[in-house]
Amino acid sequence: MSNTQEAIHLLEVKLKTLISNYEFLKEENSILFQNNAKLQGLLQEKERQLKEKQEEYELLKVAKTIEGSNDNTRETKLKINTLVREIDKCIKLLST
Repeated sequence: MSNTQEAIHLLEVKLKTLISNYEFLKEENSILFQNNAKLQGLLQEKERQLKEKQEEYELLKVAKTIEGSNDNTRETKLKINTLVREIDKCIKLLST
């Protein structure tokens, strides 16, 4: 009988340990999911900021070329042509 009681006691101890580990891992998982969500939000914000800075850089390049700088004149002309085409499309859409 004492072997059975020892086995039951050992099983109870292992089960309590297992439940304790489960609760700890469940809480840790929840924390990690929250951190992941925060980091995803931060990443999206940084990507948005990067896109804004890239657009600002492109505008500055266009402005420098229009100002008289000889750097990137081909790119500026292409950009201006693209903008003119977009404006023409908008005018066509508005006039229909």
